[in-house]
Amino acid sequence: MRKYLSFFRIRFSMGLQYRAAAAAGIVTQFVWGGMEVLVFRAFYRADPGAFPMTLQATCSYIWLQQAFLALFMAWLMENEIFDCIKNGNVSYEMCRPMDIYTMWFTRSAANRISKAVLRCMPILLAAGFLPAPYGMTLPVSSKAAVLFLTGMLLGFLVVVAFCMLVYVVTFFTISPDGVRMVAVSAVELLAGSIIPLPFFPDSVRTVLELLPFASMQNVPLRIYSGDLAGEAAVSALALQVFWLAVLVLLGKLLMRRAEKKITVQGG
Repeated sequence: MRKYLSFFRIRFSMGLQYRAAAAAGIVTQFVWGGMEVLVFRAFYRADPGAFPMTLQATCSYIWLQQAFLALFMAWLMENEIFDCIKNGNVSYEMCRPMDIYTMWFTRSAANRISKAVLRCMPILLAAGFLPAPYGMTLPVSSKAAVLFLTGMLLGFLVVVAFCMLVYVVTFFTISPDGVRMVAVSAVELLAGSIIPLPFFPDSVRTVLELLPFASMQNVPLRIYSGDLAGEAAVSALALQVFWLAVLVLLGKLLMRRAEKKITVQGG
Protein backbone atom coordinates (compact mmCIF):
# COMPACT_ATOMS: atom_id res chain seq x y z
CA MET A 1 0.00 0.00 0.00
CA ARG A 2 2.87 2.36 0.76
CA LYS A 3 4.16 2.21 -2.81
CA TYR A 4 0.74 3.14 -4.20
CA LEU A 5 0.49 6.06 -1.78
CA SER A 6 3.91 7.24 -2.94
CA PHE A 7 2.76 6.97 -6.54
CA PHE A 8 -0.38 8.95 -5.62
CA ARG A 9 1.70 11.75 -4.07
CA ILE A 10 3.94 11.95 -7.14
CA ARG A 11 1.02 12.21 -9.55
CA PHE A 12 -0.83 14.65 -7.29
CA SER A 13 2.21 16.94 -7.02
CA MET A 14 2.70 16.77 -10.77
CA GLY A 15 -0.91 17.75 -11.39
CA LEU A 16 -0.58 20.83 -9.16
CA GLN A 17 2.07 22.26 -11.49
CA TYR A 18 -0.42 23.16 -14.25
CA ARG A 19 -1.71 26.35 -12.66
CA ALA A 20 -2.11 28.35 -15.85
CA ALA A 21 -4.30 25.61 -17.30
CA ALA A 22 -6.28 25.60 -14.05
CA ALA A 23 -6.82 29.37 -14.24
CA ALA A 24 -8.09 29.06 -17.79
CA GLY A 25 -10.33 26.19 -16.73
CA ILE A 26 -11.81 28.23 -13.87
CA VAL A 27 -12.84 31.01 -16.24
CA THR A 28 -14.25 28.53 -18.77
CA GLN A 29 -16.23 26.59 -16.18
CA PHE A 30 -17.63 29.71 -14.53
CA VAL A 31 -18.80 31.11 -17.88
CA TRP A 32 -20.26 27.74 -18.88
CA GLY A 33 -22.03 27.43 -15.52
CA GLY A 34 -23.46 30.94 -15.94
CA MET A 35 -24.79 30.03 -19.38
CA GLU A 36 -26.49 26.92 -17.99
CA VAL A 37 -28.07 28.92 -15.17
CA LEU A 38 -29.46 31.45 -17.66
CA VAL A 39 -30.87 28.69 -19.88
CA PHE A 40 -32.64 27.02 -16.97
CA ARG A 41 -33.89 30.40 -15.73
CA ALA A 42 -35.61 30.92 -19.08
CA PHE A 43 -37.39 27.57 -18.78
CA TYR A 44 -38.39 28.17 -15.16
CA ARG A 45 -39.87 31.57 -16.01
CA ALA A 46 -42.17 29.90 -18.54
CA ASP A 47 -43.65 27.43 -16.02
CA PRO A 48 -41.88 27.02 -12.63
CA GLY A 49 -44.27 24.28 -11.48
CA ALA A 50 -43.42 22.01 -14.39
CA PHE A 51 -39.99 21.09 -13.03
CA PRO A 52 -39.13 18.50 -10.35
CA MET A 53 -36.41 20.67 -8.76
CA THR A 54 -36.56 24.29 -7.66
CA LEU A 55 -34.47 26.82 -9.55
CA GLN A 56 -32.29 27.29 -6.46
CA ALA A 57 -31.62 23.55 -6.23
CA THR A 58 -30.86 23.39 -9.95
CA CYS A 59 -28.40 26.30 -9.71
CA SER A 60 -26.62 24.67 -6.76
CA TYR A 61 -26.44 21.47 -8.81
CA ILE A 62 -24.87 23.33 -11.74
CA TRP A 63 -22.26 25.20 -9.69
CA LEU A 64 -21.20 22.08 -7.82
CA GLN A 65 -20.94 20.26 -11.11
CA GLN A 66 -18.63 22.96 -12.49
CA ALA A 67 -16.56 23.22 -9.30
CA PHE A 68 -15.86 19.49 -9.21
CA LEU A 69 -15.83 18.93 -12.95
CA ALA A 70 -12.48 17.14 -12.79
CA LEU A 71 -13.83 14.56 -10.35
CA PHE A 72 -16.91 13.52 -12.30
CA MET A 73 -16.28 14.04 -16.02
CA ALA A 74 -15.57 10.75 -17.82
CA TRP A 75 -13.91 12.53 -20.75
CA LEU A 76 -11.02 13.49 -18.46
CA MET A 77 -9.04 10.34 -19.25
CA GLU A 78 -5.27 10.06 -19.48
CA ASN A 79 -3.91 9.82 -23.00
CA GLU A 80 -0.64 8.53 -21.56
CA ILE A 81 -2.34 5.31 -20.48
CA PHE A 82 -3.96 4.83 -23.89
CA ASP A 83 -0.61 5.50 -25.60
CA CYS A 84 1.11 3.10 -23.21
CA ILE A 85 -1.23 0.32 -24.31
CA LYS A 86 -1.05 1.14 -28.04
CA ASN A 87 2.73 1.54 -28.38
CA GLY A 88 3.67 -1.42 -26.19
CA ASN A 89 5.19 0.51 -23.30
CA VAL A 90 2.78 -1.34 -21.05
CA SER A 91 5.43 -4.07 -21.03
CA TYR A 92 7.56 -1.79 -18.85
CA GLU A 93 4.62 -1.29 -16.51
CA MET A 94 4.27 -5.06 -16.19
CA CYS A 95 7.90 -5.33 -15.07
CA ARG A 96 7.25 -3.19 -12.03
CA PRO A 97 6.54 -4.96 -8.72
CA MET A 98 3.08 -3.39 -8.66
CA ASP A 99 -0.43 -4.35 -9.69
CA ILE A 100 -1.10 -2.46 -12.94
CA TYR A 101 -4.80 -1.97 -12.23
CA THR A 102 -4.19 -0.51 -8.76
CA MET A 103 -1.32 1.64 -10.04
CA TRP A 104 -3.40 3.11 -12.87
CA PHE A 105 -6.40 3.55 -10.56
CA THR A 106 -4.21 5.49 -8.10
CA ARG A 107 -2.71 7.52 -10.91
CA SER A 108 -6.10 8.46 -12.36
CA ALA A 109 -7.49 9.38 -8.94
CA ALA A 110 -4.50 11.60 -8.13
CA ASN A 111 -4.70 13.35 -11.49
CA ARG A 112 -8.38 14.15 -11.04
CA ILE A 113 -8.05 15.31 -7.44
CA SER A 114 -5.14 17.63 -8.23
CA LYS A 115 -7.17 19.33 -10.98
CA ALA A 116 -10.22 19.64 -8.72
CA VAL A 117 -8.16 21.16 -5.87
CA LEU A 118 -6.85 23.89 -8.15
CA ARG A 119 -10.25 24.81 -9.56
CA CYS A 120 -13.00 24.17 -7.03
CA MET A 121 -12.56 26.93 -4.43
CA PRO A 122 -12.69 29.99 -6.76
CA ILE A 123 -15.84 28.66 -8.42
CA LEU A 124 -17.51 27.79 -5.10
CA LEU A 125 -16.68 31.20 -3.62
CA ALA A 126 -17.90 33.10 -6.67
CA ALA A 127 -21.11 31.05 -6.84
CA GLY A 128 -21.68 31.59 -3.13
CA PHE A 129 -21.77 35.36 -3.58
CA LEU A 130 -24.25 35.31 -6.46
CA PRO A 131 -27.75 36.52 -5.58
CA ALA A 132 -30.48 33.97 -4.91
CA PRO A 133 -31.64 31.87 -6.60
CA TYR A 134 -28.76 31.92 -9.08
CA GLY A 135 -25.97 31.12 -6.68
CA MET A 136 -25.20 28.31 -4.27
CA THR A 137 -26.70 27.70 -0.87
CA LEU A 138 -25.36 25.70 2.05
CA PRO A 139 -26.63 22.14 2.64
CA VAL A 140 -30.00 22.00 4.38
CA SER A 141 -28.49 20.22 7.42
CA SER A 142 -25.28 18.76 8.81
CA LYS A 143 -26.60 15.28 7.99
CA ALA A 144 -27.08 16.31 4.37
CA ALA A 145 -23.51 17.65 4.34
CA VAL A 146 -22.12 14.33 5.60
CA LEU A 147 -24.19 12.39 3.07
CA PHE A 148 -23.03 14.74 0.33
CA LEU A 149 -19.33 14.24 1.16
CA THR A 150 -19.83 10.48 1.33
CA GLY A 151 -21.68 10.47 -1.98
CA MET A 152 -19.06 12.67 -3.61
CA LEU A 153 -16.24 10.31 -2.58
CA LEU A 154 -18.14 7.25 -3.77
CA GLY A 155 -19.22 8.94 -7.00
CA PHE A 156 -15.65 9.96 -7.72
CA LEU A 157 -14.42 6.40 -7.18
CA VAL A 158 -17.18 5.03 -9.44
CA VAL A 159 -16.06 7.41 -12.21
CA VAL A 160 -12.43 6.32 -11.85
CA ALA A 161 -13.47 2.63 -11.83
CA PHE A 162 -15.55 3.17 -14.98
CA CYS A 163 -12.66 4.90 -16.75
CA MET A 164 -10.38 2.06 -15.69
CA LEU A 165 -12.77 -0.30 -17.45
CA VAL A 166 -12.37 1.77 -20.63
CA TYR A 167 -8.57 1.58 -20.32
CA VAL A 168 -8.65 -2.20 -19.87
CA VAL A 169 -11.03 -2.74 -22.81
CA THR A 170 -8.45 -0.97 -24.98
CA PHE A 171 -6.25 -4.06 -24.65
CA PHE A 172 -8.79 -5.94 -26.77
CA THR A 173 -9.29 -3.31 -29.50
CA ILE A 174 -7.18 -1.92 -32.33
CA SER A 175 -7.90 1.68 -31.34
CA PRO A 176 -9.35 3.13 -28.13
CA ASP A 177 -11.16 5.96 -29.93
CA GLY A 178 -14.44 4.14 -30.57
CA VAL A 179 -14.82 2.73 -27.07
CA ARG A 180 -13.79 6.05 -25.55
CA MET A 181 -16.32 8.06 -27.57
CA VAL A 182 -19.19 5.71 -26.74
CA ALA A 183 -18.29 5.60 -23.03
CA VAL A 184 -17.98 9.38 -22.72
CA SER A 185 -21.23 10.00 -24.59
CA ALA A 186 -23.09 7.52 -22.38
CA VAL A 187 -21.81 9.12 -19.19
CA GLU A 188 -22.55 12.65 -20.38
CA LEU A 189 -26.19 11.81 -21.04
CA LEU A 190 -26.99 9.18 -18.40
CA ALA A 191 -25.08 10.56 -15.40
CA GLY A 192 -26.86 13.92 -15.31
CA SER A 193 -24.03 15.92 -16.85
CA ILE A 194 -26.22 17.61 -19.44
CA ILE A 195 -29.63 17.42 -17.76
CA PRO A 196 -30.18 16.39 -14.10
CA LEU A 197 -31.80 12.97 -13.94
CA PRO A 198 -34.99 14.23 -12.18
CA PHE A 199 -35.82 16.12 -15.40
CA PHE A 200 -36.21 12.86 -17.34
CA PRO A 201 -39.66 11.23 -17.60
CA ASP A 202 -40.45 9.11 -14.54
CA SER A 203 -40.43 5.82 -16.45
CA VAL A 204 -36.99 6.58 -17.90
CA ARG A 205 -35.60 8.07 -14.70
CA THR A 206 -36.51 4.98 -12.68
CA VAL A 207 -34.35 2.84 -14.97
CA LEU A 208 -31.49 5.36 -15.19
CA GLU A 209 -31.19 5.61 -11.42
CA LEU A 210 -30.37 1.89 -11.25
CA LEU A 211 -27.49 2.14 -13.73
CA PRO A 212 -23.88 2.82 -12.70
CA PHE A 213 -23.95 6.21 -14.41
CA ALA A 214 -26.45 7.53 -11.85
CA SER A 215 -24.00 6.59 -9.09
CA MET A 216 -21.52 9.17 -10.34
CA GLN A 217 -22.30 12.87 -9.97
CA ASN A 218 -26.07 12.47 -9.83
CA VAL A 219 -26.17 11.25 -6.22
CA PRO A 220 -23.92 13.77 -4.41
CA LEU A 221 -25.15 16.80 -6.35
CA ARG A 222 -28.80 15.97 -5.69
CA ILE A 223 -28.12 15.33 -2.02
CA TYR A 224 -26.46 18.72 -1.66
CA SER A 225 -29.25 20.53 -3.48
CA GLY A 226 -31.85 18.85 -1.24
CA ASP A 227 -33.54 16.92 -4.03
CA LEU A 228 -32.36 13.60 -2.57
CA ALA A 229 -32.77 13.09 1.18
CA GLY A 230 -33.64 10.58 3.90
CA GLU A 231 -33.96 6.91 3.00
CA ALA A 232 -33.72 7.69 -0.70
CA ALA A 233 -30.28 9.23 -0.18
CA VAL A 234 -29.07 6.27 1.90
CA SER A 235 -30.33 3.83 -0.74
CA ALA A 236 -28.51 5.82 -3.43
CA LEU A 237 -25.28 5.63 -1.41
CA ALA A 238 -25.69 1.86 -1.04
CA LEU A 239 -26.15 1.58 -4.80
CA GLN A 240 -22.94 3.56 -5.27
CA VAL A 241 -21.05 1.05 -3.12
CA PHE A 242 -22.54 -1.80 -5.14
CA TRP A 243 -21.54 -0.37 -8.52
CA LEU A 244 -18.07 0.55 -7.26
CA ALA A 245 -17.49 -3.06 -6.22
CA VAL A 246 -18.87 -4.40 -9.51
CA LEU A 247 -16.81 -2.08 -11.72
CA VAL A 248 -13.58 -2.69 -9.80
CA LEU A 249 -14.08 -6.45 -9.81
CA LEU A 250 -14.90 -6.48 -13.53
CA GLY A 251 -11.90 -4.27 -14.29
CA LYS A 252 -9.52 -6.50 -12.35
CA LEU A 253 -10.83 -9.65 -14.01
CA LEU A 254 -10.45 -8.15 -17.49
CA MET A 255 -6.98 -6.86 -16.61
CA ARG A 256 -5.84 -10.34 -15.56
CA ARG A 257 -7.13 -11.76 -18.80
CA ALA A 258 -5.42 -9.02 -20.82
CA GLU A 259 -2.09 -9.55 -19.04
CA LYS A 260 -2.11 -13.23 -19.96
CA LYS A 261 -2.79 -12.66 -23.66
CA ILE A 262 -0.99 -9.38 -24.35
CA THR A 263 1.49 -9.42 -27.25
CA VAL A 264 4.01 -6.61 -27.79
CA GLN A 265 5.63 -6.40 -31.24
CA GLY A 266 9.15 -5.12 -31.79
CA GLY A 267 12.33 -5.18 -29.73
